[in-house]
Amino acid sequence: MKPILLLTVLALSGCSASNSVFPNLSGPATGPGANASASAIITRPPTRPGDAPAAGDTATAEADATITPAAAAPATGVLGKTIVSLDASEPGVWLKTPLVKTRAKGNVSYKGKTVGADLIPIPGPATAGSRASLNLMQALGAPLTELPEVTVSR
Repeated sequence: MKPILLLTVLALSGCSASNSVFPNLSGPATGPGANASASAIITRPPTRPGDAPAAGDTATAEADATITPAAAAPATGVLGKTIVSLDASEPGVWLKTPLVKTRAKGNVSYKGKTVGADLIPIPGPATAGSRASLNLMQALGAPLTELPEVTVSR
């Protein structure tokens, strides 16, 4: 324990109140150690999806430009098959499934019958099961006491 404490004290003893190494942390640097090359080691903070790029941030703008509209568009066609369980807690015709990443209108098919439904994303791998509303299960003619396999499409 003592070596860790000693290393911490030694590491902190090299710190000073001057902002000569990190001039952008609390405003412009003043003093003898302030120079332009020190600001080169400052990196931009990580961003989250949807954050606006910082002023003068060309790297983010270039990265955004490489995303094509087709890559950003949601998948259409058959999204996959999933095992569904009944969830009668909410009204409506919906399917909560990990097959979608954003809420959207879609179709759910069971034994040749297709019904339009709201597709609602839930976390989990695409192979995880889904939850279907009572209205959707009834419209599909799916058994309420079983775990039927349905096909989901958009």
